[in-house]
Amino acid sequence: MATRVIVVTGGVLSGLGKGIIAASLGNRLQARGYSVFTQKFDPYLNVDAGTLNPGEHGECFVTVDGAETDLDLGHYERFLDVELTRDSSIMSGQIYQAVIEKERRGEYLGKTVQVIPHITNEVKARIDQTCRHTKADFLIIEIGGTVGDIEGRHFLEAVRQYAIEHPRRVSVVHLAYLPYLHTSKEIKTKPVQNSLRDLQSLGIQPQLVFCRADYPVATEHLEKIAMFAGLPKKAVIPIPTLDTIYEVPLLLEEALADKLLLKYFGLRSPHEPKSLWTDLVKRIKGPKKRSVRIAMVGKYLSMNDTYFSVVEALKAACWAHNCDLVLDFVDAEKITDSGTRVLAKYDGICVPGGFGSRGVEGMIKAIEYARSKKIPYLGLCYGMQLAVIEFARNVLKLNGAHSTEINKKSPHTVISTMAEQEEILKDSHYGGSMRLGAYPCEIAKGSLAYRIYKQPLIHERHRHRYEFNNKYREQFEKTGKWHFSGISPDGKLIEIVELNEHPYFIACQFHPEFASRPHRPHPLFLGLIEAALRH
Repeated sequence: MATRVIVVTGGVLSGLGKGIIAASLGNRLQARGYSVFTQKFDPYLNVDAGTLNPGEHGECFVTVDGAETDLDLGHYERFLDVELTRDSSIMSGQIYQAVIEKERRGEYLGKTVQVIPHITNEVKARIDQTCRHTKADFLIIEIGGTVGDIEGRHFLEAVRQYAIEHPRRVSVVHLAYLPYLHTSKEIKTKPVQNSLRDLQSLGIQPQLVFCRADYPVATEHLEKIAMFAGLPKKAVIPIPTLDTIYEVPLLLEEALADKLLLKYFGLRSPHEPKSLWTDLVKRIKGPKKRSVRIAMVGKYLSMNDTYFSVVEALKAACWAHNCDLVLDFVDAEKITDSGTRVLAKYDGICVPGGFGSRGVEGMIKAIEYARSKKIPYLGLCYGMQLAVIEFARNVLKLNGAHSTEINKKSPHTVISTMAEQEEILKDSHYGGSMRLGAYPCEIAKGSLAYRIYKQPLIHERHRHRYEFNNKYREQFEKTGKWHFSGISPDGKLIEIVELNEHPYFIACQFHPEFASRPHRPHPLFLGLIEAALRH
């Protein structure tokens, strides 16, 4: 059948959870037997998320084909268990760049280039392209920001046009916030009314309205919103704050949101949803046998969004082991200043990916602590590079060992730039200049990595600019303590390192967290939690 398009818009304020709603709708449609693909339209003039500050915008999620994207794509992949592509992440910068390049090539034949029709046509072309590439039954599109944002207006205008051009193939759902006034002890619907008026003034009529609220929403509130939206009351659905985001699909199913959309499109549900997601939520909320304490050592104080996929991967591993996760974000700079005493209470340590010099010495001290005290350790990307530096300094006695990213004058640059990267960086264009996307890795039999993965060849996603410097490989191997257990098929790139005489010390150059799912946790995280429980 022709791909149906569901567009998720937001009102009142950003950060309400449009990505969770989009992913949850897809989850329920998928559970009813339909294929689903997702797409995010972001209003930023950036070309991609690769140069955005993760402390402000959250993690940069990487797809298998190497697109640097918004963290919402991580929600989509975890809820749908579908590998997304660069078709899934569209920023305004991409759209404007494509239009300007066409103008420079003379493709518009001398016409005046304008937002309408040229920018909006480019947006619609991206929707069509994704429908062709995926052939999914449903394409769910999230539009970033709120309907009142001027920078996202071209996306909304493109949606309006697309709905006219494809009758009954496009549905819009709107998510808005119901604030609670403590002084009068009441929920106010006016902000939702205003955001609906903004949306309708653009020529867009939503088929469903979701109302985020931290307090119970009365029937009278839903009726008032339904009246202003021009919808039946059953099409206005409250979304309360839940114990876990993975409950949202079940909430939408209970509210019949998926059935209402299928009815709008004139489709039937092939079958009732499977119990997989219900079982997952029961496992998440059920009683646990014990808890495990993990320290995530990094430099971002707002580390929950910055390392969202890592946090979710740790949670999923704990659910699989039927234990509670006690996760603390430990500021690496405090370890630099005050030492590693703060780490004494943890059962496991994780150093995630990152860039730059801030907090590096604290992370290296944390890694030394994990190595010498035999605390289970998992290093991700930067966490692997810093593990290499720590071992070089403290075991190989290579004084001043470092990465060329931090100290190009180091006498021992055990982490350095690839030759081909040097050529790219000469252009001073940092965006897209890293090793991005899925790459193969061969795993040595008999290694910890092989026991974890249980297969000789894996493909994992990367996002980094620096590599292990192979001229030091022999020095590391001669110690008998260090094992390069994962290497690229051509033998040139180190992918996984581990310690031989340690209960669980493993680090990888890639980002396994992007492949972890709530019901199918990644084996590296499963191994960390298992080792931490033993500890």
